[in-house]
Amino acid sequence: MHYGHPDVFDRVFHITRGGISKASQIINISEDIYAGFNSTLRQGNITHHEYVQVGKGRDVGLNQIAMFEGKVAAGNGEQVLSRDVYRLGQLFDFFRMLSFYVTSVGFYVCTMMTVLTVYAFLYGKAYLALSGIGAQLESRAQITSNAALQSALETQFLFQIGIFTAIPMIMGFILEQGPLKAVVNFVTMQLQLASIFFTFSLGTRTHYFGRTLLHGGAKYRATGRGFVVEHIKFAEIYRLFARSHFVKGLEIVILLLIYMVYGYEDSTVGYILMSFSSWFLAISWLYAPFIFNPSGFEWQKTVEDFGDWTNWLLYKGGVGVKGEESWETWWDEEQSHMQTLRGKFLETLLSLRFLFFQYGVVYRLHAADSSTSLRVYGVSWVVLIAIVLLFKIFTFSQKTSVNFQMFLRLFQGTVFVLLLAALALLIVLTALSFGDIFASLLALIPTGWAILSIAITWKPVVKRLWLWKSIRTIARFYDAAMGMVVFFPIAILSWFPFVSTFQNRLLFNQAFSRGLEISQILSGKPADA
Repeated sequence: MHYGHPDVFDRVFHITRGGISKASQIINISEDIYAGFNSTLRQGNITHHEYVQVGKGRDVGLNQIAMFEGKVAAGNGEQVLSRDVYRLGQLFDFFRMLSFYVTSVGFYVCTMMTVLTVYAFLYGKAYLALSGIGAQLESRAQITSNAALQSALETQFLFQIGIFTAIPMIMGFILEQGPLKAVVNFVTMQLQLASIFFTFSLGTRTHYFGRTLLHGGAKYRATGRGFVVEHIKFAEIYRLFARSHFVKGLEIVILLLIYMVYGYEDSTVGYILMSFSSWFLAISWLYAPFIFNPSGFEWQKTVEDFGDWTNWLLYKGGVGVKGEESWETWWDEEQSHMQTLRGKFLETLLSLRFLFFQYGVVYRLHAADSSTSLRVYGVSWVVLIAIVLLFKIFTFSQKTSVNFQMFLRLFQGTVFVLLLAALALLIVLTALSFGDIFASLLALIPTGWAILSIAITWKPVVKRLWLWKSIRTIARFYDAAMGMVVFFPIAILSWFPFVSTFQNRLLFNQAFSRGLEISQILSGKPADA
């Protein structure tokens, strides 16, 4: 019952027992496997005869692999929701049920559980840090000389996700090639950055599988057969991975920063042991597409990519404009999966987790003066509303007379000066510090994203309230800010020519890399062309 096109069908048998393929109102991704489901439900047998094992492959880039894995993960999500899998689960005995789980949807369920474990761990650690419970436990452990719990947590999280998921692969290598070759192959894979690639794939599978479980509606994604040894533009990478990887990666980074600032670790070593695998996960999700992108760190291409991305971000949408040309069109397409009422409620419930940051951080500010009153939380919402109003003032641009434009610029400049003066007075006259300002931004940015996500989920309601244009403006600002955060380290690394050379050696074999350099010299092109 594997996903893929079976070679031989007993046509007469299958036509009378559920059909060869699955019929539905929308396109089905894993259509062939339903023939296997239907046959098995009617006590049929599927045999698999393998005479010669031949690996079939083609040159693909990371983007094509991610689209294919997203397609298959979404198809597995639809299988989980189908009545066929439910009936199989009801009718199988325990041992065959285990076999069915492992060979069908189990891999994707375990993948999602792995990522959910990371989220639960980090949110739990952040809660212990912000609430003060962690510090109390730490001080009590020091008084009683009992550091067992902290040591157990650090050691367990450092090893469990990365090593335990690799054990089946290592055992397979040992059985097929022997212990020595298995170790050599494993070390070679690490040098080829296989861990970064598979960690990135983990996020791809989790996103599309989880989104299909919430909303349904998996769709076919053309993986392409293009020439893969070509540079993929930053805008294309951003369109493909912004929602599946970049948002989640930055969320993990904010959780780790909050724990670093407000945590209760005694030493830097303790924090590193606790957070190493989470930092690795976040960095892999944010930067793997650029590490595996040919010429991803060449300065000239980086400059061109930035210009192309800003043009895409600022280009107005409209009738006939594609998502590859305009941010507005792409943004609308990214919301198309939210159709069912159940999915909207679940999406709203998941978005509420971002409010945790604001509620936790505002009580740890110096300006709060250790107060636990709800008034502090209320003031933080007033500050957020004020920031939104200021944003509207500074982004307001009405195409009218020249005199009005001059008055608008003068008004915006006056508000900016008054804002700086007010901040300086608050720092001088109250307990507010520069650290409080950065901490407030760290707290309010996720709150803004929560409001934005909920507003997008309930788009018809927001449109009736005449707030949709404002929501779109704020969403554009968030995407611009997120793109800049992701792009900045790439630009810094592109300044150093050896980074691009090292990447070429890493991605391609030595002969190809050398040929690439010689071809540039013979054609008279500069090295960064």
